[in-house]
Amino acid sequence: MGELGDRVGIVPAVAVSVIVALVCGLVALLVWERSFAGVRAAAHQPAWLWLGGVMSVFIVFAITVGPPRIGVTATVAVVIAGNLVSAAVIDRFGLFGVERVGLSWPRLVGFALLALGAALTLRR
Repeated sequence: MGELGDRVGIVPAVAVSVIVALVCGLVALLVWERSFAGVRAAAHQPAWLWLGGVMSVFIVFAITVGPPRIGVTATVAVVIAGNLVSAAVIDRFGLFGVERVGLSWPRLVGFALLALGAALTLRR
């Protein structure tokens, strides 16, 4: 994605990636479900349940912008760290209807090690 972003621009690269993902998702839906009924059903759900799609655009944006600037390894490390921290916040506060999961000391140590690992990948 970083190379595509360098060649055509960040926004066109992200747009192409999202379009390719859409086409692949629709093909997979047709192969497995043999209809678009699932899309219609999803369209009738509360809009906040669609946040995963919105967040995926941010991830694609990050992997388009990051590699040319900080490298692929650091980009992936930062994206993973960000995802895990977001997941921990969702767990801790029981957001989006999930069961609350506390932040025990082993989890906190894991997050600290993850942050340290991500920070170390930023060094060249």
